[in-house]
Amino acid sequence: MADETEIQAAPAEAPAAPAQSGPGGGGPGRGPRSGGGGRGGPGGNRGGGPGGNRGGNDRNRARRDGGGPRDDGGEELIEKLVHINRVSKTVKGGKRFGFAALVVVGDGKGRAGFGHGKAREVPEAISKATAAAKKAMVRVPLKDGRTLHHDGNGHFGAGRVTLRSAPQGTGIIAGGPMRAIFESLGVADVVTKSVGTSNPYNMIRATFEALGEQTSPKSVAQRRGKKIVDLLGRGGSKTAEADAEAITE
Repeated sequence: MADETEIQAAPAEAPAAPAQSGPGGGGPGRGPRSGGGGRGGPGGNRGGGPGGNRGGNDRNRARRDGGGPRDDGGEELIEKLVHINRVSKTVKGGKRFGFAALVVVGDGKGRAGFGHGKAREVPEAISKATAAAKKAMVRVPLKDGRTLHHDGNGHFGAGRVTLRSAPQGTGIIAGGPMRAIFESLGVADVVTKSVGTSNPYNMIRATFEALGEQTSPKSVAQRRGKKIVDLLGRGGSKTAEADAEAITE
């Protein structure tokens, strides 16, 4: 029987290789059982690293972006922000704010619309209002592409507006929300007056009501079955014929 001192001990196991911390692997562990990934490493389960499960930079990126830019059919629109209203709600943790935006959209060629949007953030409220305005655009006939064909009155709530056509060079004689409507509509010469409330919502609705009553000599002539020259009331003179040929809407 060999002596106990001559018995050689079994070779010790090779030391484990240190865990690698790559873009998708776990960092150094926090305890004896976390050899390959902990909570705070650059690629751990909850550390928010480039390859982590709950804070990765690449996760849900496509969902946040929402795709590429939207195509409006190549049509350039004029967007005017008229009014932003902020409201607050007091809750247990403090105050919660909300925003409401009023936007006017037009193509500068006789089409315009307005929209209203609400959201927790201002940019989101503006985008909602712009989308609503694009869906509610209406066409208004213009004389020579610069002014209205005739005068008009609009009424909504406590707001009353009066619109009058003007000669060339007059400009836009309007203020506040009404100016934004005519600039986006493409009107260059007009005289307006607002009586009553200064609420931008009522003023805009009253203005669009007045614009909705605008008619052109061409549409009236088609409805009555007559010629445009007969509607001008000038006895069929050369001036009336020239004016009739110049009318396109």
